[in-house]
Amino acid sequence: MESKITPGPYRATKLWNETIELFRAKMPLKKHRLHFRTHDHCFFASEGVDWLHELLKSNHNFGPEVSRYQTVQLLKKFLKNHVIEDIKGRWGKEDFEDNNRLYRFPPSSPLKPYPKKSSHLICEVRPKFPNWSDYDIPKPGPVPVRPIILNSDSWHKRHSIAIGEVSECRIIHREEVSQATVEEIWKSMTLAHLQRILGLDSLDGVLDSKLLNPKHIIYNVHHINKQGVVILENKLEELPQWVMSAMRCLANWPNGSELNRPMYSGFERDVFKTIADYFQKPKEPLLTFNFYELFINILGLLQQTQDGIGALQVCCLLLPPENRRKLQLLIRMMTRIAHNAKMPPLHDAIANRMLMIQTFSRCILCSEDEVDLDELLATRLVSFMMDHYQ
Repeated sequence: MESKITPGPYRATKLWNETIELFRAKMPLKKHRLHFRTHDHCFFASEGVDWLHELLKSNHNFGPEVSRYQTVQLLKKFLKNHVIEDIKGRWGKEDFEDNNRLYRFPPSSPLKPYPKKSSHLICEVRPKFPNWSDYDIPKPGPVPVRPIILNSDSWHKRHSIAIGEVSECRIIHREEVSQATVEEIWKSMTLAHLQRILGLDSLDGVLDSKLLNPKHIIYNVHHINKQGVVILENKLEELPQWVMSAMRCLANWPNGSELNRPMYSGFERDVFKTIADYFQKPKEPLLTFNFYELFINILGLLQQTQDGIGALQVCCLLLPPENRRKLQLLIRMMTRIAHNAKMPPLHDAIANRMLMIQTFSRCILCSEDEVDLDELLATRLVSFMMDHYQ
C-alpha cells in the first residue's frame, strides 16, 4: 500500500490520520452471530488484527518488520481514541485483545488536528559572506622605480626588455574569516542540503533552525576514526567502561569476553539485559526530541535506498557528538548480534534481530509528547539503520 503522505510538517500526525482513514474505508465488515444475536457491519478482533497487520507491513513508512504484537498495541490505541468501539458502543480503555470479541466503527472516527507551532525560516540563519567592498583596496597609480644601471653585457642580455615604469603589484590584505562566520556557513549549507534532499520549499515545521548547533556539525565531520565513528575529546561524555566492555562482549561473540567463553548458562542474556537497562534509562532518545520531526520525514525517503542513507548521514551530523557516538556503537552491536549465527537466542520467544529492534527503538527515536505511531515509526527507522550499517 503506497502512502500518499509526502515529506513535510506534522508527518506522524498525517500518517496516523491516513491509517485511520484506510482502516475505516477498506476493513471488511460482515454479519456475525454472537450469543444468539446477529450483529451487522462488524468484525472479530482477530480479523481486525490480521487485516491491519498486512496493511502496516505493506506501507513503506512502517515496513515488514511490524509485528502482530505491535498491531494489537495500535488497535488498543484505536479503541482508546474511539476509532473503533465494541458492539455495545464501549470505548476509551486499552482492553483490546487478539480474540473473538466483536468490534465496529462509530459513525465517525476522530482525526487528529495538526499542532500549532511557531515557524523558523531557514533564511534566519543565512550568513553574510565576505564581500570585496569590505576591504580597503589601494588606488592604482605609478610607483617610483629606482633607476637600473646596466653595463654593455647586461644591455645585450636585456635588449628586448623595455625599462621604465612598472605597474604596481597590489596586495589585498583580507581580514581573516571569523569562527562565527565559518559556523554560520556550515549551518546554512547543511540546512539548504537537507531542504533539497527532502524536496521541501521550506523546513518550517520540520526543523527549528535555532536549535541547530553548527559546532556539532563541524565536530562530527572532523573528529572520526577510520571506521567513521566519532572520537570524543571529553572522556567524561564517553560510555562507561563497563557498558563498553559488555557491548564488545556481545558484538564479538563468542570471542568478546575476556575468557573467550560464557561464564555460565544464560551469561549472554544477563549481559544483554545490562546493556538494555543502561540505554533505556535516559528520558531523551539518542536522536533527541528536537530532531524527531526531521527523522520522521526521512522515513519517506527509505524506499530509495541511497537517498535514505544520504539523508540519514546528514541528519546524524546534527546530533551532539556524544549522542552520535553512542548511536554508532549501539547500531554496530545490534547489527552484529542480529547477523551472528553463533549467538544463542537472547529471548525465548523473539528472534535476536527483532529483539534488538524492539528493545532499543524507543531509546533511539521517540517524541517528547507521546505520539501514537512512535513505536512503529521507530521500528522502521532502526531496522533500516541496521540493514545499511557500514
